[in-house]
Amino acid sequence: MEDFKILFVDDDSAIRSIVDKYLSREGYKVWLAESGNDALKLLKDKKFDIVFTDFKMPGIDGIELLARIKEYSPEIEVIIVTGHGTLESAVKAMKTGSYDYLQKPFKLDLLKIIIDRIVEEKKIKRENVLLKKRIKERHKYGEMVGINLRMQEIYEIIDRMKPHSPNVLIHGESGTGKELTAHVIHRNSERKDKPFILVNCSSFVKKLSKTSKPDTFIDLFKHEGGTIFLNEIAEIPPAIQSEFLRTLKHKPMESGGNKEQDDFDLRIIAATNKDIKESLENGSIERKFFNHINAVSINMPPLRDRKEDISLLIINFLDKFESRSPNKILNVSLEAMDYLLKYNWPGNVIQLENVIERSFAFGVDTTIQVEDLPDEIKAFGNIATRNP
Repeated sequence: MEDFKILFVDDDSAIRSIVDKYLSREGYKVWLAESGNDALKLLKDKKFDIVFTDFKMPGIDGIELLARIKEYSPEIEVIIVTGHGTLESAVKAMKTGSYDYLQKPFKLDLLKIIIDRIVEEKKIKRENVLLKKRIKERHKYGEMVGINLRMQEIYEIIDRMKPHSPNVLIHGESGTGKELTAHVIHRNSERKDKPFILVNCSSFVKKLSKTSKPDTFIDLFKHEGGTIFLNEIAEIPPAIQSEFLRTLKHKPMESGGNKEQDDFDLRIIAATNKDIKESLENGSIERKFFNHINAVSINMPPLRDRKEDISLLIINFLDKFESRSPNKILNVSLEAMDYLLKYNWPGNVIQLENVIERSFAFGVDTTIQVEDLPDEIKAFGNIATRNP
């Protein structure tokens, strides 16, 4: 109950005050709003578990607020409270997704009964989700490798996206595997038989400088119905992002002498190694463009935060490079592995892959030893050993 957040929305200040005192006394964390607009502002900044909302309010009424909440956060339970109760309004509320329907005046302990019921239901759901995650836990998803909890969550997100094609924004440090993740998302979607178009945004901007508008470039693949991967979107100037967004949404086409709007059947997966909040604040990523591509957000963890995956990644890279090399590397010595685990990996997974490929290129045979590691890893390991 400690981290369970409740929002109570009502334009009657007396009711808000009574409910606030009662629920606070019962140990609940309560926020108050006097209108639907105020409630939406709070919902942007805080993650609530339950929203009680008055049915009839000026501006955004309870039903519209319920619909907006369910559109963006379907996991939030909403209860409609009204002094204008009719069967018709109750049916409308339930059809829109209301958890329950209360008619004023109501007994305060009824609020507690509803809240406690939802708390228990959510607790059971969370336990079931954790159980399912343990059952489904895997060390690999397509070409992605890792047993780290954050990687498991990413696998879960990709699974849940399979029947749909939402736009996706993948963000994380360089070398964390953003492009690989984009490929895996595409190959595990209904568009897997359609083209996957990789666009390096720096090259894209240079190409645009030789043309007039983004739609000149989009025309090359707009009818394919596949996936376009925009790598490092912060490299696209904001003005071009706005024009690009207009083109992606709907471009006028000539048909039978009349102009009509032709929607693109094109999924966008975008990636950036920049800090999202900072990029939005400094304007390097335009807000409307961000909103369009950010239907689903995936944050790739740096390798220093998932060191339990290092041994799995090494095995994967040994298998990958063995078929290309005359020499055979079977494993890594315990001492060398200790150095690899202590290292902070500023280049992330790509850097680890390069270390293994380097060992094959240098003719290492059978086992990678400490002396086979790059100097920066040996130096870091020596310092870490002296200062445990």
